Amino acid sequence: MRKDFDPAQLAPNAFYHLMTATVVPRPIAWVSSISRDGVDNLAPHSFFTVASPAPAVLQFTSVGRKDTLRNVEATRQFVVNLAPEPLFEQINATGADFPPELSEFDEAGLTREPSLKVRPPRVAESPVAFECELHSTVGFGRSTVVFGRVVHLAVAENVLDGDHPLIERLRPLSRLGRDEWGTLGEVKDLARPAYKSSGVL
Repeated sequence: MRKDFDPAQLAPNAFYHLMTATVVPRPIAWVSSISRDGVDNLAPHSFFTVASPAPAVLQFTSVGRKDTLRNVEATRQFVVNLAPEPLFEQINATGADFPPELSEFDEAGLTREPSLKVRPPRVAESPVAFECELHSTVGFGRSTVVFGRVVHLAVAENVLDGDHPLIERLRPLSRLGRDEWGTLGEVKDLARPAYKSSGVL
């Protein structure tokens, strides 16, 4: 037996909680941006994924008009920082609704690192930073999907094996339902099989 839910018959917030508890785990875009007035912003966004590998484009969704979205629209630049497990408390802290004139870098005790090709700073403590320029946005009701063209990627050498980032060193966090967060847990390695035709017509 299953219980059925019709999005059209539920309050948006109720269906939001069903979606976020079942579309799991969700990687976190820890987005740093800068306002038109020069104030740095840093916030986690868990509706996040790769939109395209070539050209390299990342996407995240702002639910409501938050500081991140306003900054990206104003300056057309942002940085997606990896959200690693050792920074769990700081990542959660940057999700608070600070007023626009305060920087989450300062409030959470994080270090700014200059970016190479965009104005917003990277999070120095994060091992991965994708510097992005705004490609486009698409609106869906109260939500806005932000597409960023990656113009530079910086990865800490201590998480690399040659040029390959090791997942056990990255230790990415993910979001689940309610106030739940996911950690790396067990990693399974299994190659994707190739289809082999029998040759029989």
